Amino acid sequence: MAHFLFNFSDGDPQQATARLRAKMWGVGRNEEHRDALAPGDLALIYLSAPQAEFIGRAELATGVHDWTPAEAAAYPGDSVSGVLLADVEEWDRPLPMDAVVRRIDPTASNPLVQTNAAVGFRTGVVRITGDEYESALALSRGDRRPSYPTAGKGAIRGHSRTHCHRR
Repeated sequence: MAHFLFNFSDGDPQQATARLRAKMWGVGRNEEHRDALAPGDLALIYLSAPQAEFIGRAELATGVHDWTPAEAAAYPGDSVSGVLLADVEEWDRPLPMDAVVRRIDPTASNPLVQTNAAVGFRTGVVRITGDEYESALALSRGDRRPSYPTAGKGAIRGHSRTHCHRR
């Protein structure tokens, strides 16, 4: 199982909510991690700046595929391909990125964490570590205890090519 961040950066944030409710997420043909997405993987749903907040999570029901005619008609967006989602959680209260950053880098000493949080993500599908995923999930459920991630680089701590491959 791999962990990802689905970065919604284009358009009205309500479109991201509509995709969650449809249990579908569009994935562009040029996305770096497109071929890595597989059933059972987990994704955090992130709205880029100015919101800079997580709005939910989902388990992937499928890998990336071209939409069938029925899926294309149901998809609330213009992507021609994507993944179907299962076990979708739309959070009542969005989780600010800065709260997640404080959790995974409590001393603000990791320049990669601080830069990625400030600049944002440049792609729609971002590989993250299990620790980053679990930290965000715990915060979304009200757990405010500090978390100290294990070794490894992820999207929030810093991109590493080694994380492009399935574990």
